[in-house]
Amino acid sequence: MGYHKEFDRWNKIKKNIHRYAARTKYEEGDLWWCSLGTNIGSEQDGKGNKGKRPVLILKRISSKLCYVVPLTTASAPVPFKVCLGIVRGKSSFALLSQIRIIDTKRLHSKILSLESSLFLQMRKAVRNIF
Repeated sequence: MGYHKEFDRWNKIKKNIHRYAARTKYEEGDLWWCSLGTNIGSEQDGKGNKGKRPVLILKRISSKLCYVVPLTTASAPVPFKVCLGIVRGKSSFALLSQIRIIDTKRLHSKILSLESSLFLQMRKAVRNIF
């Protein structure tokens, strides 16, 4: 049956993000804390009181929209999980099955920029799944 998800709490947070969050400049290949929130079923959730999760910016669409892939430190094998290596002392994995478009108001704070060679490997991995 699954665990209890607090959709009502997330909805209040999401309304505040929509109303008050500022857009920020970002670049492809950046890792950011992103307010992904509470999602349906097996879709990747954010964590903590603001529903944040690290994401990799895959593709800039505009100043308002971008493609992201959520990151995890969980090493359990799942389809389309790609190792990014060590990020801030922890093994990190990109969940390519969870790629999505987000509004840049969801971006909270930049973590770092990937080395260009690693980012190119990630883009190639994404192309290979489609």
